[in-house]
Amino acid sequence: MTTADFRKKVDAIWNVFWSGGITNPMSVIEQMTYLIYMRQLDLAQDDIDKKRAIGVPVPESQDIFNAEEQRLRWKNLIAETDPVALRNVIAGDVFDHLRNLGGTGMSKHMATATFGIENPTTLRSVVALMNDLDFRDKDFLGDLYEYLLAQLSTSGKNGQFRTTQHIIKLMVELMHPAPDDRIIDPACGTAGFLVNAALWMKEHHADELLKKDKQAKFSGRTFYGYDFDSTMVRISAMNMFMHGFKDPNIAYRDSLAKIPAEDVGNFDLILANPPFAGSTDDDNIDPELRSFGKTKKTELLFINRFLSLLKIGGRAAVIVPEGVLFGSTKVHKALRKELVENQSLDGVIKLPSGAFKPYTGVSTAILCFTRTDSPATDSVWFYEVLADGYSLDDKRTALLDEHLLGVTPLSRLVDPEVPGDCPEPVTLTEEQHAKNNLPDVVKRFAERKGSELERARTEQSFCVPVAEIAENDYDLSMNRYKEIVFEDVETRDPMEIIADIEALDMEIAKGMAELKALLGGEK
Repeated sequence: MTTADFRKKVDAIWNVFWSGGITNPMSVIEQMTYLIYMRQLDLAQDDIDKKRAIGVPVPESQDIFNAEEQRLRWKNLIAETDPVALRNVIAGDVFDHLRNLGGTGMSKHMATATFGIENPTTLRSVVALMNDLDFRDKDFLGDLYEYLLAQLSTSGKNGQFRTTQHIIKLMVELMHPAPDDRIIDPACGTAGFLVNAALWMKEHHADELLKKDKQAKFSGRTFYGYDFDSTMVRISAMNMFMHGFKDPNIAYRDSLAKIPAEDVGNFDLILANPPFAGSTDDDNIDPELRSFGKTKKTELLFINRFLSLLKIGGRAAVIVPEGVLFGSTKVHKALRKELVENQSLDGVIKLPSGAFKPYTGVSTAILCFTRTDSPATDSVWFYEVLADGYSLDDKRTALLDEHLLGVTPLSRLVDPEVPGDCPEPVTLTEEQHAKNNLPDVVKRFAERKGSELERARTEQSFCVPVAEIAENDYDLSMNRYKEIVFEDVETRDPMEIIADIEALDMEIAKGMAELKALLGGEK
């Protein structure tokens, strides 16, 4: 399904919800998620049935629907033509089944779920349209959340907005998650970072994940997400479930409050885009997050939290508002000094100011660092992303064909109808690079300790020695170190320009005199 097709179909569903009186995008997303979850459970039961059909023994305890519950399956629900009967069975028996579903670990997340589509006709129409959606190989919930939020004028309120898919994939690609990693997003939203990290590992470590012990760890002890919005916790848990995680490690938690002792220093990788401008209860903040000074700025508190979650050697790629890079408060400076002097600050990637439109126009950057608890930064690598493949206005229109967008441009789009279809990667031309810098970011990040050290300060990326950064009060804004080359422009002699102006004045005066004469004026 192309992006245009996806949006057209989601628009049709949105219109049905709107007509039915459900106009809050988060309510729409939540209700759509329940329906997608119901459909995915049916597909999961299909897989079990297919295994049994070819002689693979599957214990009955793994069944999602037993013989008496077959009427609750999606394929049987969509066959119901009576809207009232459909609404009654979903709001009643189906939701009771979801809340009490054993063996998947999802019952705790569904315990407080409420079915909110009251109008039977609205429900019947939505179910039919949802059945027509194809979300194979997609972070469907993430794309849905992003697209619906784009229609909400208050999106981004309290600093919360979804990270776009191509930026998520960039950060995952930079970090190269491995099967032995324990990965966390302490502000997980729809779990987009976790889902994409899992997909990346499946693609790049497929053989290793075939090992029984690795598969067990991958499925149950690799991915963790926290959020303090109960609705988002439920949505992210369902998103993880729909990507194969039967007991997702998603929890309702304020990551800025005191965390369990077993989480401290226990993660190998953090991928996150924490709230920027959110407020938090001063009394609820973990005192340990004040080690660099007292602040209520969530972006600063989260950086300290990231450090406390990481193991020694653990790494992070996180999005921060650009003010973190040059803020003048005591805590701003202390945190930057900590990253530069006592940890390994691997890279500062400046994103274009329109990267998160239409949610916000705030300038942002990606910080990449490794916890070392000892001096480990020789120089800091900077990259200025001038183009991410999309226009930098509120419309965020694609500037290249879809297969040339993102971190891995391809010769063509993947054909979802062909199992294992794998188009060849391609290198962007200079003209295409000017519209999509992301593949270049990945390439140059890998060379930050090699050829990038020789890059001039006039280039799109370069390295700056720690000593110079220290001299500049640990300022991490790229513009502080970038050199601008002024081109010599040949200009005309000023007296020559004045002579031309005088000649023009004379011509104008002559023309005015002739016009007056024609009009019977002075001769």
